[in-house]
Amino acid sequence: MTTTGIELNLPDLPEVPIQLGPAPRLGGPRAPVPWGVRLRDLITAYLPLLLMVAIALGTWWLVKNTPVAPAPKVEAAPRSEPDYTMSGFAVQRFGKDGRQILRLEGRQMRHFPDTDRTEVDIVTIHAWAPDGRETVATARRALANGDASEVQLLGGAQVRSRTPAGAEVEVDSEFLHLFTQTERLRTHLPVVVRVGASELRAQGLDYDNLNQRLDLTGPMRGLFSARPARSATR
Repeated sequence: MTTTGIELNLPDLPEVPIQLGPAPRLGGPRAPVPWGVRLRDLITAYLPLLLMVAIALGTWWLVKNTPVAPAPKVEAAPRSEPDYTMSGFAVQRFGKDGRQILRLEGRQMRHFPDTDRTEVDIVTIHAWAPDGRETVATARRALANGDASEVQLLGGAQVRSRTPAGAEVEVDSEFLHLFTQTERLRTHLPVVVRVGASELRAQGLDYDNLNQRLDLTGPMRGLFSARPARSATR
C-alpha cells in the first residue's frame, strides 16, 4: 500500500506541511552546459596539440622559403668549334714603337677558343725584322697561335726571305713551321732550299736566319753555282 499526502497538525508548533513518501532520486537530469563553456573546455584540452601543429607548419614554411645559397658557377669548357670566322680578311700587328711587324691575309679564317688557335685557308704572311728585312710565307692552309708568333704552313708551303747579307733565300716543302719573331724555320718533310743560285734538297730542315745557320737531315743533294772568276789585275 502506498502512502501519499498525509498531513499532521501539531498543536504546539506552527502548521508545517509535511509530505511523506519516497526520497527524491539523486541522479536526476542535469542542467545543460552552455556551448561556450564546452568550446572552452575543448580548446583547453587540445591546446598542446594545436601548438605542436602550428610549430611544425611554421618550421616547414620557413625551410621552404629560406633562400638557398647559389651553387658555385662551373666554367664552361672551351668549345672545339670556331667561335668566329672571317672571309677575305687581313690582320696587321704592330710593335711597341708603332712599326708594322706582321700582316696576315687569307681567304677564310676560323678561330678556335679551346686552344686559341687560328686556322686560315689560302694564307699569305708578311713579317718584318727589326732591320726592315721582309719574310713572305704562303701555303694552302695555316695554323697559327694567338699572337701568330708560331705558324704551321700546310700544303705547298713556301717561305721567301733575305739573309742579313742580302742573299735571297727560298724554302719549299709540304710542311713548314715558321717562328716569325726569332726567324726560325723547321720541317720534318722533304724540303728544297735555294740560296742565291744554289739549291739544296734534304729530308728535313732547321734554319736559323738570324744566325745564318742551316741544318739539313737525311739524304741530301746539292747544286752549287760557281763563283764568278775574278778579273785579272795588272
